[in-house]
Amino acid sequence: MTRLFAIAGYVYQSAAAIILIFVISHLLPAADYTNYSLAMASSQLLCVLMFEWLQLAGLRFLAAAKESEAARLRSSLFAAALMSAGALVAVGSCASLISGLTPRLVVLGLSVAVLQGSTDLYFLSVRLSNRLGTASCLLALRATALLGGAVSGGMISGTAEATLLGIALGHLLGLLAGLIAYRTPLDRVSLRTMLADWKDFSRYGMLAAGASVIHLSVPVLLRIIVVGRLGATGAGAGFSIALDLLQRPFWVLNAAIHTVSYPEVVNDFEHGSATTSRQSARHMFEFMICTTLVLLGGLVAFIPDAARILVPRESVEGFLATGPAVAAFYFLHTHLQATIAVVPHLEKLATRLALVAAGQLAMVAAFSLVAVWAGLSPQAAVTCASIATLAAILAGLGPTLRFDAFPRWPLVLQALAAAILIGSLSHAPSEPAAWLAGKIVIAAIATAAVGWRGNFLLLARPS
Repeated sequence: MTRLFAIAGYVYQSAAAIILIFVISHLLPAADYTNYSLAMASSQLLCVLMFEWLQLAGLRFLAAAKESEAARLRSSLFAAALMSAGALVAVGSCASLISGLTPRLVVLGLSVAVLQGSTDLYFLSVRLSNRLGTASCLLALRATALLGGAVSGGMISGTAEATLLGIALGHLLGLLAGLIAYRTPLDRVSLRTMLADWKDFSRYGMLAAGASVIHLSVPVLLRIIVVGRLGATGAGAGFSIALDLLQRPFWVLNAAIHTVSYPEVVNDFEHGSATTSRQSARHMFEFMICTTLVLLGGLVAFIPDAARILVPRESVEGFLATGPAVAAFYFLHTHLQATIAVVPHLEKLATRLALVAAGQLAMVAAFSLVAVWAGLSPQAAVTCASIATLAAILAGLGPTLRFDAFPRWPLVLQALAAAILIGSLSHAPSEPAAWLAGKIVIAAIATAAVGWRGNFLLLARPS
């Protein structure tokens, strides 16, 4: 039941993020939304740059730590987080000198990055203290605060700066709520012990985080290349909305699955038998592949409806033109960053993760730049980026294949059939409202069938 509640919390978080994108795109003019979107993307990149290594190290080491070790590791993590926050401000301030953003946008973007990184790390420590339900509630509360803060800022001022201020206040409220809801146990740690912990964290975490930073840079680079051609126009805003909107469901689904399943996978890898470890990893792979396939079908099915109902009129054409290609790109990007990386994370092959990520970035840059220089459409440029990402997936499959935790292919084929069925609903009419409701019901039934067949809530341990 706790797993179901956790998944529901992440679904709510995803829904709130999607609503936020649509509401802000209506409240802000196209030029302001483009600046807001670029500031948020840059903020996310800096947040990953300075905090992801601690998140990955915490998840990898805390998940398998005994209670006597966990309090010490948390103390070392939080101390390192304070240093990372200071470094983030310094690095971000220097990077802002070459950006086209205003000083106020830069300050607010840095504030969002620091608050988000700190809050995410604290929520992770709550989750790894066997408080999955508490962590899920905190995530849902923060999503509500982010939605309320950003919308309030957009309505009151109608500027990118006010919207970012609302985002920052939402993260701050989430952090305060986490401190009130649960105080994670800490131990007094000597400087020598702390430095030893930091050495272990950095040896694995920094390289793994470097891979995450590079992966996060790929959509940012793609945005710069395509928007550089389109400019701050309705078409550019439509493409930005597609990038902002369609990454959220994949990102949140990936976070939900990792929060629910990955700690158990790590524990089985460290303390269980080889068979148990493979079973646990295989079930996680099935969870990721099947649910993202169904999600991709759902996004393709309802992109026209979302554009008609929610996207500003001047941005509809750009959104419809690029939406399906962007969804396919994020499907592949998620599996390269999350699924293909599971076994290298377990085996602490952080250098390999960074090399694969660098290869993806180089290929995406080359393919998309060639597409733009050749005068191809934005959707063609995104398709080229997808091809480059698929090539990176094939190049990085080695450790996963050797681990021999293959998913059940009949289940994957059933998920693929469900995705095709759901995706085909994009050709069905959505008016009157009864037709749209019927499409939603069909998609929900197909999704539930895949979830039941896969036993993704682990009502019984997979064999």
